[in-house]
Amino acid sequence: MRFLKGFVRFWYDFIIGDDWKIAVAVVSALAVVLIALLAGLGGTATAVLGGVLLVGFFVIGVVVDVRRS
Repeated sequence: MRFLKGFVRFWYDFIIGDDWKIAVAVVSALAVVLIALLAGLGGTATAVLGGVLLVGFFVIGVVVDVRRS
C-alpha cells in the first residue's frame, strides 16, 4: 500500500506540479483537438488549433497569476 501511495503522489506531483492551471490547460487543449479530429477537421488545421489553444491557455494562466500578486 505504501508503494501505491508513493506512486500516486509521484504522478500527481509530476502532472500537476506547482501550477494546476497548466495541467488543466493541456488536458483541455487535448480534448478540443480530439473533438476536432473526430469531427473530421484536417490534421494540419488541428495541429494549428492545438498550438493556438495551448498558447492561449498559458497566457490566460499567466495573466491570472500576475493579477493575483
